[in-house]
Amino acid sequence: MSPVRIAPSILSADFAKLGEEVRAVDVAGADWIHVDVMDGHFVPNISLGPNVVKAIRPHTTKLLDVHLMISPVDPYLDAFAEAGADTLTVHPEAGPHIHRSLGHIKSLGKRAGVVLCPGTPAKMLDYLLDLADLVLVMSVNPGFGGQHFIPSQLGKIAAIRKMIDATGRAIDLEVDGGIDPETARQCIEAGADALVAGTAVFRGGPDAYAANIAALRA
Repeated sequence: MSPVRIAPSILSADFAKLGEEVRAVDVAGADWIHVDVMDGHFVPNISLGPNVVKAIRPHTTKLLDVHLMISPVDPYLDAFAEAGADTLTVHPEAGPHIHRSLGHIKSLGKRAGVVLCPGTPAKMLDYLLDLADLVLVMSVNPGFGGQHFIPSQLGKIAAIRKMIDATGRAIDLEVDGGIDPETARQCIEAGADALVAGTAVFRGGPDAYAANIAALRA
């Protein structure tokens, strides 16, 4: 298995100085930069849009991992791709045809991801893994940072790990929600190879970011 990738979620950053925050976690050792996009409809919160992705793009060369918590999602795929996203991750529930959505993301030259909420079964990935570059398991219900990890998702992570291994393809298995050094260890043991962390990375200010990222890897 590849070394675990750490993707700080800018949802927990200081929005008044977002470019500086992105540069700080980049230098501190982030592998990817995770961008949570929320519409106040698919999830009960509103965050940011393509213009913010475009604004932070010049501040890092790291992969921009954009999680689209919006419905309908299809009309916005082109805009986020043009803004500079590298990975576009979508929910099966966010449009009528998830297979078509993934295919369109691939046609834009981007990495395509599928997100499973806590109540969405691993079986939802049947007939999708041939198009997926990434599977994101939500270990909290999406919409807000700082929530507690849902332990039942560890079994789902392990099940998806087996599904991915059976394909023989290089598909990232990412987990997002309630990640701290302890839950990070549990997720990695279950088969995850990428972790999204907001509060656990951004607490303590820029001087603490490198140590916070290192603690998640450990």
